[in-house]
Amino acid sequence: MTTKEELLSLKDVVVSVNNGNELRPILKKLNLTINAGDFITILGTNGAGKTTLFNTIAGNLHPTSGQVLLRGQNIAQQNEEQRASFLARVFQDPKMGTAPRMTVAENLLLATQRGQRRGLRLRKLRQNRDRFREMCAEMGNGLENHLDTPTGNLSGGQRQALSLLMATLTSPDILLLDEHTAALDPKTSEQLMQYTMERINQNHLTCLMITHHLEDALKYGNRLVVIDDGRIEADYDAKQKQTMTREKLYDFFDETIG
Repeated sequence: MTTKEELLSLKDVVVSVNNGNELRPILKKLNLTINAGDFITILGTNGAGKTTLFNTIAGNLHPTSGQVLLRGQNIAQQNEEQRASFLARVFQDPKMGTAPRMTVAENLLLATQRGQRRGLRLRKLRQNRDRFREMCAEMGNGLENHLDTPTGNLSGGQRQALSLLMATLTSPDILLLDEHTAALDPKTSEQLMQYTMERINQNHLTCLMITHHLEDALKYGNRLVVIDDGRIEADYDAKQKQTMTREKLYDFFDETIG
């Protein structure tokens, strides 16, 4: 039996926010262990704590109490910049994650230096163009024809594809996908999910993906986690996922969350 390597774990994590009058807990002694190679899909109603969980993992929020352990080391107080060396995130909004006035090639060059002390060195742009064109061609949406196009002039699908490419360029230890297909039309969304799986498999990435699509939650990944009221309510492994259906998930939401 192969022993799984524990990559990241949250232990009794409490995250509270100030609503103006008092501190309100969003995550309530949440516990979650992520093993190397996991692809975890995450479901939960609005306000359940999904985005707060991602912000805590990414370093945008610091726990009020509890630990965030990366390979056993507590990184709870590290900020977003400190975590950029091992973590990447793709947001729901295609406008986030890319610099709109920079070209596609310039954005990709910037992504090669993720987590490093860097300045944008345009003199390296020419020598990377063939590599960038080849990577963009894999997206299947014509992105390779827009290396010199400012990112702000791309379609939403192309821009989100670029965000995914940038996030996975340096093979981060942890990839967070924050409803990254939600703003796209169904066809573009499906194409991006197919490419997402290719990048995850090719680079052997550890990934967490928030989604509101039950089909995607069941189809992708080796684990399915359900969050409600700041806690993990269910954590289905690959075998359990195989027995799940949309109807069973609806029943679970009605009984546990509704």
